[in-house]
Amino acid sequence: MINRRKVIQSLATLPFAGSLLGANSLTAQSKTAAVVSSLRRDFFKELGLRTFINAAGTYTSMTGSLMPKEVIEAISYGASEYVNLDDLQDKVGERIAELLECEYATVSSGCFGAMSIGMAGILTGKDPEKVKQLPNTEGMKNEVIIQESHTIGYAQALTNVGAKVVKVKTAKQLEKAITDKTCMLWFLNAHTDQGEIKWEEFVALGKKHNIPTFIDCAADVPPVENLFRFTKLGFDLVAFSGGKGLRGPQSAGLLLGKREYIEAARMHTPPRGETIGRGMKVNKEEVLGMLAALELYLEKDHAKEWEMWESQIKLISDSATSVEGVKSEIHVPKYANHVPSIRINWDEKKVKISPNEVRKQLAEGHPSIQTVGDSKSVGMTTWMMVPGQERIVAKRMKEILSSAV
Repeated sequence: MINRRKVIQSLATLPFAGSLLGANSLTAQSKTAAVVSSLRRDFFKELGLRTFINAAGTYTSMTGSLMPKEVIEAISYGASEYVNLDDLQDKVGERIAELLECEYATVSSGCFGAMSIGMAGILTGKDPEKVKQLPNTEGMKNEVIIQESHTIGYAQALTNVGAKVVKVKTAKQLEKAITDKTCMLWFLNAHTDQGEIKWEEFVALGKKHNIPTFIDCAADVPPVENLFRFTKLGFDLVAFSGGKGLRGPQSAGLLLGKREYIEAARMHTPPRGETIGRGMKVNKEEVLGMLAALELYLEKDHAKEWEMWESQIKLISDSATSVEGVKSEIHVPKYANHVPSIRINWDEKKVKISPNEVRKQLAEGHPSIQTVGDSKSVGMTTWMMVPGQERIVAKRMKEILSSAV
Protein backbone atom coordinates (compact mmCIF):
# COMPACT_ATOMS: atom_id res chain seq x y z
CA MET A 1 0.00 0.00 0.00
CA ILE A 2 1.31 3.51 -0.81
CA ASN A 3 2.36 5.39 2.33
CA ARG A 4 0.35 8.63 2.23
CA ARG A 5 2.59 10.35 4.79
CA LYS A 6 5.74 9.70 2.73
CA VAL A 7 4.04 11.05 -0.39
CA ILE A 8 3.05 14.23 1.43
CA GLN A 9 6.52 14.64 2.91
CA SER A 10 8.24 14.19 -0.44
CA LEU A 11 5.93 16.65 -2.18
CA ALA A 12 6.46 19.21 0.56
CA THR A 13 10.05 19.61 -0.67
CA LEU A 14 8.84 21.28 -3.89
CA PRO A 15 8.25 24.93 -2.88
CA PHE A 16 11.27 26.17 -4.91
CA ALA A 17 9.91 24.57 -8.08
CA GLY A 18 6.53 26.00 -7.31
CA SER A 19 7.91 29.50 -6.92
CA LEU A 20 9.58 29.30 -10.33
CA LEU A 21 6.18 28.71 -11.93
CA GLY A 22 4.80 32.02 -10.73
CA ALA A 23 1.98 33.09 -8.42
CA ASN A 24 -0.78 31.94 -10.75
CA SER A 25 0.73 28.51 -11.33
CA LEU A 26 0.34 25.26 -9.41
CA THR A 27 1.98 25.57 -5.96
CA ALA A 28 3.70 22.82 -4.05
CA GLN A 29 0.81 22.77 -1.61
CA SER A 30 -1.81 22.39 -4.35
CA LYS A 31 0.33 19.70 -6.00
CA THR A 32 0.41 17.89 -2.68
CA ALA A 33 -3.35 18.17 -2.30
CA ALA A 34 -3.94 16.98 -5.86
CA VAL A 35 -1.80 13.87 -5.45
CA VAL A 36 -3.15 13.02 -2.00
CA SER A 37 -6.76 13.39 -3.21
CA SER A 38 -6.02 10.92 -5.98
CA LEU A 39 -4.88 8.36 -3.40
CA ARG A 40 -8.44 7.56 -2.33
CA ARG A 41 -8.43 5.18 0.57
CA ASP A 42 -9.79 1.78 -0.42
CA PHE A 43 -11.70 0.89 2.74
CA PHE A 44 -13.29 -2.23 1.28
CA LYS A 45 -9.94 -3.61 0.20
CA GLU A 46 -8.43 -2.83 3.60
CA LEU A 47 -11.29 -4.70 5.24
CA GLY A 48 -10.91 -7.68 2.94
CA LEU A 49 -14.29 -7.14 1.24
CA ARG A 50 -15.04 -7.76 -2.43
CA THR A 51 -17.07 -5.22 -4.35
CA PHE A 52 -19.20 -6.42 -7.27
CA ILE A 53 -21.19 -5.50 -10.33
CA ASN A 54 -24.83 -5.35 -9.31
CA ALA A 55 -26.87 -7.23 -11.91
CA ALA A 56 -29.46 -8.14 -9.27
CA GLY A 57 -31.27 -4.96 -8.25
CA THR A 58 -31.86 -2.69 -5.27
CA TYR A 59 -31.45 -5.21 -2.47
CA THR A 60 -30.63 -3.95 1.01
CA SER A 61 -28.23 -6.88 1.45
CA MET A 62 -26.34 -5.57 -1.59
CA THR A 63 -26.42 -1.99 -0.22
CA GLY A 64 -29.19 -0.74 -2.48
CA SER A 65 -28.05 1.73 -5.12
CA LEU A 66 -25.10 3.99 -5.91
CA MET A 67 -25.72 7.67 -5.16
CA PRO A 68 -24.99 10.25 -7.89
CA LYS A 69 -22.27 12.83 -7.21
CA GLU A 70 -24.88 15.54 -6.65
CA VAL A 71 -26.33 13.54 -3.75
CA ILE A 72 -22.88 12.89 -2.30
CA GLU A 73 -22.13 16.62 -2.58
CA ALA A 74 -25.33 17.45 -0.69
CA ILE A 75 -24.39 14.98 2.05
CA SER A 76 -20.88 16.45 2.24
CA TYR A 77 -22.32 19.97 2.46
CA GLY A 78 -24.62 18.89 5.28
CA ALA A 79 -21.64 17.58 7.23
CA SER A 80 -19.96 21.01 7.16
CA GLU A 81 -22.45 23.05 9.21
CA TYR A 82 -24.79 22.83 12.19
CA VAL A 83 -28.52 23.39 11.78
CA ASN A 84 -31.67 22.83 13.84
CA LEU A 85 -32.93 19.36 12.89
CA ASP A 86 -36.65 20.14 13.20
CA ASP A 87 -36.27 23.33 11.19
CA LEU A 88 -34.46 21.40 8.47
CA GLN A 89 -37.13 18.70 8.33
CA ASP A 90 -39.83 21.40 8.22
CA LYS A 91 -38.25 23.21 5.28
CA VAL A 92 -37.33 20.07 3.35
CA GLY A 93 -40.80 18.63 3.98
CA GLU A 94 -42.36 21.73 2.47
CA ARG A 95 -40.00 21.60 -0.49
CA ILE A 96 -40.72 17.93 -1.18
CA ALA A 97 -44.46 18.54 -0.89
CA GLU A 98 -44.14 21.34 -3.44
CA LEU A 99 -42.15 19.14 -5.81
CA LEU A 100 -44.55 16.20 -5.53
CA GLU A 101 -47.76 18.25 -5.40
CA CYS A 102 -48.93 16.75 -2.14
CA GLU A 103 -50.04 18.24 1.17
CA TYR A 104 -46.92 17.46 3.21
CA ALA A 105 -43.88 15.20 3.41
CA THR A 106 -40.98 14.18 5.61
CA VAL A 107 -37.71 12.32 5.16
CA SER A 108 -37.75 9.06 7.11
CA SER A 109 -35.35 6.27 8.00
CA GLY A 110 -36.17 4.19 4.94
CA CYS A 111 -39.59 2.99 3.82
CA PHE A 112 -39.87 0.70 6.84
CA GLY A 113 -39.22 3.68 9.08
CA ALA A 114 -41.83 5.70 7.18
CA MET A 115 -44.38 2.98 7.81
CA SER A 116 -43.52 2.79 11.51
CA ILE A 117 -43.69 6.50 12.24
CA GLY A 118 -46.76 6.89 10.02
CA MET A 119 -48.48 4.09 11.90
CA ALA A 120 -47.42 5.58 15.23
CA GLY A 121 -48.85 8.94 14.24
CA ILE A 122 -52.18 7.35 13.32
CA LEU A 123 -52.29 5.55 16.68
CA THR A 124 -51.53 8.52 18.88
CA GLY A 125 -52.46 11.61 16.91
CA LYS A 126 -50.71 14.60 18.48
CA ASP A 127 -51.36 13.55 22.08
CA PRO A 128 -47.98 13.78 23.87
CA GLU A 129 -49.00 11.24 26.53
CA LYS A 130 -50.03 8.68 23.94
CA VAL A 131 -46.79 9.29 22.07
CA LYS A 132 -44.85 8.27 25.19
CA GLN A 133 -47.14 5.27 25.74
CA LEU A 134 -46.28 3.29 22.58
CA PRO A 135 -45.94 0.39 21.95
CA ASN A 136 -48.62 0.02 24.64
CA THR A 137 -51.83 0.88 22.77
CA GLU A 138 -54.23 0.49 25.66
CA GLY A 139 -57.07 2.96 25.24
CA MET A 140 -56.30 3.58 21.56
CA LYS A 141 -57.75 2.41 18.29
CA ASN A 142 -55.06 -0.06 17.23
CA GLU A 143 -56.39 -2.39 14.50
CA VAL A 144 -55.06 -2.19 10.92
CA ILE A 145 -56.91 -4.00 8.16
CA ILE A 146 -54.88 -5.45 5.29
CA GLN A 147 -55.65 -7.87 2.48
CA GLU A 148 -54.47 -11.39 3.23
CA SER A 149 -52.57 -11.47 -0.06
CA HIS A 150 -50.68 -8.35 1.01
CA THR A 151 -49.22 -10.03 4.06
CA ILE A 152 -45.43 -9.76 4.09
CA GLY A 153 -42.74 -9.58 6.73
CA TYR A 154 -42.39 -5.83 6.27
CA ALA A 155 -45.82 -5.40 7.84
CA GLN A 156 -43.89 -5.74 11.10
CA ALA A 157 -43.23 -2.03 10.67
CA LEU A 158 -46.84 -1.64 11.79
CA THR A 159 -46.91 -4.15 14.62
CA ASN A 160 -43.55 -2.97 16.00
CA VAL A 161 -45.21 0.21 17.20
CA GLY A 162 -48.19 -1.58 18.74
CA ALA A 163 -50.72 -2.05 15.95
CA LYS A 164 -52.71 -5.25 15.53
CA VAL A 165 -53.18 -6.61 12.00
CA VAL A 166 -56.57 -7.87 10.82
CA LYS A 167 -56.57 -9.78 7.51
CA VAL A 168 -59.37 -9.91 4.94
CA LYS A 169 -59.82 -11.09 1.35
CA THR A 170 -62.75 -9.12 -0.05
CA ALA A 171 -64.27 -5.66 0.19
CA LYS A 172 -67.28 -7.17 1.93
CA GLN A 173 -65.03 -8.82 4.52
CA LEU A 174 -63.14 -5.57 4.99
CA GLU A 175 -66.30 -3.64 5.83
CA LYS A 176 -67.41 -6.38 8.17
CA ALA A 177 -64.01 -6.32 9.93
CA ILE A 178 -64.29 -2.61 10.74
CA THR A 179 -64.90 -2.01 14.45
CA ASP A 180 -64.49 0.85 16.91
CA LYS A 181 -60.85 -0.30 17.21
CA THR A 182 -60.03 0.11 13.51
CA CYS A 183 -57.52 2.92 12.95
CA MET A 184 -56.10 2.34 9.45
CA LEU A 185 -56.30 0.42 6.17
CA TRP A 186 -52.90 -0.63 4.73
CA PHE A 187 -52.13 -1.54 1.10
CA LEU A 188 -49.01 -3.17 -0.38
CA ASN A 189 -48.54 -1.85 -3.91
CA ALA A 190 -46.16 -4.64 -4.95
CA HIS A 191 -49.02 -7.12 -4.45
CA THR A 192 -51.71 -5.05 -6.19
CA ASP A 193 -52.65 -7.81 -8.63
CA GLN A 194 -52.75 -10.44 -5.88
CA GLY A 195 -55.50 -8.72 -3.93
CA GLU A 196 -59.16 -8.46 -4.85
CA ILE A 197 -59.48 -4.86 -3.66
CA LYS A 198 -57.73 -2.37 -5.95
CA TRP A 199 -56.51 1.20 -5.34
CA GLU A 200 -59.68 3.20 -6.01
CA GLU A 201 -62.02 0.89 -4.12
CA PHE A 202 -59.58 0.67 -1.21
CA VAL A 203 -59.41 4.47 -0.91
CA ALA A 204 -63.18 4.76 -1.28
CA LEU A 205 -63.72 2.28 1.58
CA GLY A 206 -61.44 4.33 3.78
CA LYS A 207 -63.27 7.54 3.00
CA LYS A 208 -66.67 5.89 3.43
CA HIS A 209 -65.79 4.81 6.97
CA ASN A 210 -63.56 7.82 7.78
CA ILE A 211 -60.48 5.61 8.21
CA PRO A 212 -57.06 6.74 6.90
CA THR A 213 -55.45 4.67 4.14
CA PHE A 214 -51.71 3.96 3.82
CA ILE A 215 -49.89 2.49 0.80
CA ASP A 216 -46.40 0.96 0.85
CA CYS A 217 -44.59 1.84 -2.40
CA ALA A 218 -41.07 0.92 -1.29
CA ALA A 219 -39.78 -0.25 -4.69
CA ASP A 220 -42.29 1.52 -6.93
CA VAL A 221 -40.03 4.14 -8.50
CA PRO A 222 -39.74 4.06 -11.47
CA PRO A 223 -42.07 5.05 -12.99
CA VAL A 224 -41.71 8.67 -11.90
CA GLU A 225 -45.49 9.09 -12.08
CA ASN A 226 -45.87 6.96 -8.95
CA LEU A 227 -44.41 9.77 -6.86
CA PHE A 228 -47.59 11.74 -7.63
CA ARG A 229 -50.16 9.03 -8.37
CA PHE A 230 -51.10 7.73 -4.95
CA THR A 231 -51.61 10.97 -3.05
CA LYS A 232 -53.73 12.17 -5.98
CA LEU A 233 -55.72 8.92 -5.81
CA GLY A 234 -56.58 9.83 -2.22
CA PHE A 235 -54.29 7.69 -0.07
CA ASP A 236 -53.68 9.56 3.18
CA LEU A 237 -50.12 8.30 3.58
CA VAL A 238 -47.62 7.00 1.00
CA ALA A 239 -44.17 5.55 1.75
CA PHE A 240 -41.21 5.19 -0.61
CA SER A 241 -37.70 3.88 -0.18
CA GLY A 242 -35.09 6.57 -0.75
CA GLY A 243 -32.21 4.27 -1.62
CA LYS A 244 -33.71 2.31 -4.50
CA GLY A 245 -34.81 3.94 -7.75
CA LEU A 246 -34.45 7.45 -6.31
CA ARG A 247 -30.77 6.72 -5.60
CA GLY A 248 -30.74 8.64 -2.36
CA PRO A 249 -29.19 7.50 0.91
CA GLN A 250 -29.90 3.79 1.44
CA SER A 251 -31.03 4.51 5.00
CA ALA A 252 -33.54 7.21 3.98
CA GLY A 253 -37.11 7.19 2.72
CA LEU A 254 -40.10 9.42 2.05
CA LEU A 255 -43.43 9.71 3.84
CA LEU A 256 -45.96 11.69 1.81
CA GLY A 257 -49.56 12.65 2.40
CA LYS A 258 -51.86 14.50 4.77
CA ARG A 259 -50.20 17.11 6.96
CA GLU A 260 -52.09 16.13 10.11
CA TYR A 261 -50.83 12.56 9.96
CA ILE A 262 -47.25 13.45 9.04
CA GLU A 263 -47.06 16.06 11.80
CA ALA A 264 -48.27 13.37 14.21
CA ALA A 265 -45.67 10.97 12.81
CA ARG A 266 -42.93 13.58 13.36
CA MET A 267 -43.77 13.64 17.07
CA HIS A 268 -42.26 10.15 17.29
CA THR A 269 -38.95 11.08 15.67
CA PRO A 270 -35.70 12.67 16.88
CA PRO A 271 -34.84 15.08 18.39
CA ARG A 272 -37.66 13.94 20.68
CA GLY A 273 -36.40 11.27 23.06
CA GLU A 274 -39.24 9.45 24.85
CA THR A 275 -40.71 7.96 21.69
CA ILE A 276 -41.00 4.67 19.80
CA GLY A 277 -39.17 6.24 16.87
CA ARG A 278 -36.12 7.61 18.68
CA GLY A 279 -33.92 4.96 17.05
CA MET A 280 -35.23 5.89 13.57
CA LYS A 281 -32.97 8.94 13.41
CA VAL A 282 -32.42 10.71 10.10
CA ASN A 283 -29.41 13.02 10.21
CA LYS A 284 -29.08 16.34 8.41
CA GLU A 285 -26.81 14.79 5.79
CA GLU A 286 -29.43 12.18 4.88
CA VAL A 287 -32.21 14.78 4.79
CA LEU A 288 -30.27 16.93 2.31
CA GLY A 289 -29.12 13.89 0.36
CA MET A 290 -32.71 12.72 -0.01
CA LEU A 291 -33.85 16.14 -1.20
CA ALA A 292 -31.02 16.32 -3.73
CA ALA A 293 -31.77 12.79 -4.96
CA LEU A 294 -35.44 13.62 -5.47
CA GLU A 295 -34.71 16.86 -7.32
CA LEU A 296 -32.21 15.09 -9.55
CA TYR A 297 -34.62 12.22 -10.24
CA LEU A 298 -37.45 14.55 -11.24
CA GLU A 299 -35.16 16.43 -13.65
CA LYS A 300 -33.70 13.44 -15.49
CA ASP A 301 -34.73 12.20 -18.94
CA HIS A 302 -36.61 9.06 -17.96
CA ALA A 303 -37.35 7.99 -21.54
CA LYS A 304 -33.66 8.16 -22.43
CA GLU A 305 -32.73 6.21 -19.32
CA TRP A 306 -35.32 3.54 -20.16
CA GLU A 307 -33.88 3.19 -23.68
CA MET A 308 -30.42 2.70 -22.20
CA TRP A 309 -31.68 -0.06 -19.89
CA GLU A 310 -33.42 -1.79 -22.80
CA SER A 311 -30.27 -1.70 -24.93
CA GLN A 312 -28.18 -3.02 -22.04
CA ILE A 313 -30.57 -5.93 -21.47
CA LYS A 314 -30.65 -6.68 -25.21
CA LEU A 315 -26.85 -6.81 -25.28
CA ILE A 316 -26.79 -9.38 -22.49
CA SER A 317 -29.60 -11.34 -24.12
CA ASP A 318 -27.92 -11.40 -27.53
CA SER A 319 -24.62 -12.49 -26.02
CA ALA A 320 -26.13 -15.30 -23.96
CA THR A 321 -28.42 -16.63 -26.68
CA SER A 322 -25.54 -16.77 -29.16
CA VAL A 323 -24.65 -19.98 -27.32
CA GLU A 324 -26.58 -22.90 -28.79
CA GLY A 325 -29.37 -24.13 -26.52
CA VAL A 326 -29.68 -20.88 -24.54
CA LYS A 327 -32.91 -18.86 -24.45
CA SER A 328 -33.85 -15.61 -22.78
CA GLU A 329 -37.02 -13.84 -21.68
CA ILE A 330 -36.97 -10.06 -21.42
CA HIS A 331 -39.69 -8.76 -19.11
CA VAL A 332 -40.73 -5.75 -17.01
CA PRO A 333 -42.40 -6.39 -13.62
CA LYS A 334 -45.76 -4.60 -13.50
CA TYR A 335 -45.30 -3.43 -9.93
CA ALA A 336 -42.15 -2.91 -7.87
CA ASN A 337 -38.77 -2.82 -9.62
CA HIS A 338 -40.56 -1.80 -12.82
CA VAL A 339 -37.48 -1.94 -15.07
CA PRO A 340 -36.30 -4.04 -18.03
CA SER A 341 -35.12 -7.39 -16.71
CA ILE A 342 -34.05 -10.73 -18.15
CA ARG A 343 -34.33 -14.42 -17.33
CA ILE A 344 -31.80 -16.69 -19.04
CA ASN A 345 -32.33 -20.45 -19.24
CA TRP A 346 -30.99 -23.32 -21.29
CA ASP A 347 -31.23 -26.97 -22.15
CA GLU A 348 -28.88 -28.60 -19.65
CA LYS A 349 -28.44 -31.53 -22.03
CA LYS A 350 -26.69 -29.13 -24.39
CA VAL A 351 -25.25 -26.66 -21.88
CA LYS A 352 -24.07 -28.86 -19.06
CA ILE A 353 -24.19 -26.47 -16.13
CA SER A 354 -26.94 -25.52 -13.68
CA PRO A 355 -28.21 -21.96 -13.15
CA ASN A 356 -27.03 -22.14 -9.54
CA GLU A 357 -23.51 -23.00 -10.70
CA VAL A 358 -23.56 -20.16 -13.25
CA ARG A 359 -24.54 -17.69 -10.55
CA LYS A 360 -21.79 -19.09 -8.33
CA GLN A 361 -19.16 -18.65 -11.03
CA LEU A 362 -20.38 -15.13 -11.79
CA ALA A 363 -20.15 -14.21 -8.11
CA GLU A 364 -16.75 -15.78 -7.61
CA GLY A 365 -15.20 -14.44 -10.81
CA HIS A 366 -13.23 -11.26 -11.41
CA PRO A 367 -14.96 -8.92 -11.20
CA SER A 368 -17.67 -10.45 -9.04
CA ILE A 369 -21.16 -10.23 -10.56
CA GLN A 370 -24.26 -10.62 -8.39
CA THR A 371 -27.46 -11.92 -9.99
CA VAL A 372 -30.82 -13.40 -9.00
CA GLY A 373 -32.84 -16.37 -10.24
CA ASP A 374 -33.78 -19.88 -9.23
CA SER A 375 -32.94 -23.48 -10.11
CA LYS A 376 -34.31 -22.97 -13.62
CA SER A 377 -32.88 -19.61 -14.69
CA VAL A 378 -30.44 -16.78 -14.06
CA GLY A 379 -32.12 -13.41 -13.58
CA MET A 380 -30.54 -10.02 -14.22
CA THR A 381 -31.30 -6.35 -14.47
CA THR A 382 -28.98 -3.51 -15.46
CA TRP A 383 -30.44 -0.40 -13.82
CA MET A 384 -28.07 -0.59 -10.84
CA MET A 385 -24.97 -1.04 -13.01
CA VAL A 386 -22.47 1.66 -13.89
CA PRO A 387 -22.91 2.16 -17.66
CA GLY A 388 -20.42 -0.05 -19.46
CA GLN A 389 -20.59 -2.85 -16.91
CA GLU A 390 -23.28 -4.54 -19.00
CA ARG A 391 -20.56 -5.43 -21.53
CA ILE A 392 -18.54 -7.15 -18.82
CA VAL A 393 -21.61 -9.09 -17.70
CA ALA A 394 -22.55 -10.08 -21.26
CA LYS A 395 -19.03 -11.30 -22.02
CA ARG A 396 -18.70 -13.23 -18.76
CA MET A 397 -22.12 -14.88 -19.11
CA LYS A 398 -21.26 -16.07 -22.62
CA GLU A 399 -17.88 -17.39 -21.46
CA ILE A 400 -19.40 -19.48 -18.68
CA LEU A 401 -22.18 -20.89 -20.87
CA SER A 402 -19.85 -21.61 -23.81
CA SER A 403 -17.40 -23.47 -21.62
CA ALA A 404 -20.22 -25.82 -20.56
CA VAL A 405 -21.24 -26.81 -24.09
